[in-house]
Amino acid sequence: MIALIQRVSHASVVVEGETVGEIKKGLLVLLAIEPEDNEQKAKRLAERVAGYRVFEDDNGKMNRNVAQAGGEILVVSQFTLAADTSSGMRPSFTGAAAPDFSKNLYQFFTKQLREKGFKAPTGIFGADMKVSLLNDGPVTFQLTI
Repeated sequence: MIALIQRVSHASVVVEGETVGEIKKGLLVLLAIEPEDNEQKAKRLAERVAGYRVFEDDNGKMNRNVAQAGGEILVVSQFTLAADTSSGMRPSFTGAAAPDFSKNLYQFFTKQLREKGFKAPTGIFGADMKVSLLNDGPVTFQLTI
């Protein structure tokens, strides 16, 4: 399971011209599910995303998590993060889990964030999405479980 998290000033996701999810200050999470992933891994990754300290404290150090910073979390499915790019000129997506399996874990992951008190808006799984963001920093980290 891979989460690419970006600290953002704002972010949104649009499907067929309609905004389906948006946040102000917070984290944009691009989430990829791999075949060996499970609910335990999804729960642990949600804990890490919610607790990861990437927001500055009063001393300018990254010591605050998204909740402590008063931020929000937007989750967008991104199977391409699981691509094998080690050779050739075209990515292989054999590292990504099957769509039905992925959708269930994606929804479970988002549910875990909601149980932590986040609204956690999302994109639409499997849709052609247009993601807009203003990366703050820029600050981007890849979390894997």
